[in-house]
Amino acid sequence: MELPIRGIIPPVVTPLVNDDELDEQGLNNLLNHIVDGGVHGIFLLGTTGEATSLRYRVRRQLVEKACLIVNKRVPVMVGITDTSFERSVEMAEFCKEVGADMVVIAAPYYFPIAQVEMQRYLEDLVPRLPLPFMLYNMPSHTKIHFTKETVDCAKELGALGIKDSSGDMLYLLSLIDAYKDSPEFSVLTGTEIFLPETILQGGHGAVAGGANIFPRLFVDFYQASLDKDYAKIEFLRRIVMKIYNTIYNVGTFTSRYTVGTKCALGALGICNDYVAHPLRQFEGADHQAMANYVEEIKEMMGKAAFF
Repeated sequence: MELPIRGIIPPVVTPLVNDDELDEQGLNNLLNHIVDGGVHGIFLLGTTGEATSLRYRVRRQLVEKACLIVNKRVPVMVGITDTSFERSVEMAEFCKEVGADMVVIAAPYYFPIAQVEMQRYLEDLVPRLPLPFMLYNMPSHTKIHFTKETVDCAKELGALGIKDSSGDMLYLLSLIDAYKDSPEFSVLTGTEIFLPETILQGGHGAVAGGANIFPRLFVDFYQASLDKDYAKIEFLRRIVMKIYNTIYNVGTFTSRYTVGTKCALGALGICNDYVAHPLRQFEGADHQAMANYVEEIKEMMGKAAFF
């Protein structure tokens, strides 16, 4: 795995038939769709992958099958965060056994924890990891927004970077500035609309959920940012904003991003759109609206091909 970690790394959805069964054909379709789209890595069992809703057997099946399908074409990173410390260790060991390249650590969820508690958690966990690791800042889901001291702690313990999904651009830019003299330490945004600013300020890429659906769009968005092709950046940003305003915005529930991403993949015929409990897949008018939006975005992307 080349360092620093760069580019577009989709947080892969988990294709399901039901709560207890993977959509194996859908997983094969999805991973080949993503990898053939030019992405630079994949991230399993993140928020978009509904990790916390899946039973452990399904999580392990997903990781094992994904590693076989990807077959080292790009690096595979896996979220191991759990409410149980030992479960995180067990998952990391399993990831090593089946050929994953890296694990990703967010804060244990449910209990609010202090920064010093997170630092001590890392100090206890990291020595037991059999793989390299990346830190994952997800304050909306974990009740903690990592301070620089906590990120420094992770870096000193060997973290290869951080994925920031806070949605706070000032914080993101402060991370990029803080670690600009540490070229082996990656700063990736989890807010895909921030991709150009991330790259132009010296960051390394995005863990972009939309790259499940349209991987080439986000790879081109990344490349335009590297090339400082401002006209192309603005053209592609309009398409990304269309995704934000349509696919990510169907319905009224706060789960609409996750449900919408899977529904869009279903509309493309890539995988099943079933979402694990407690979420519910779109039906009726919302389902039809999603199919219409996918076609509109495909038409916009057709124009981008001639840019």
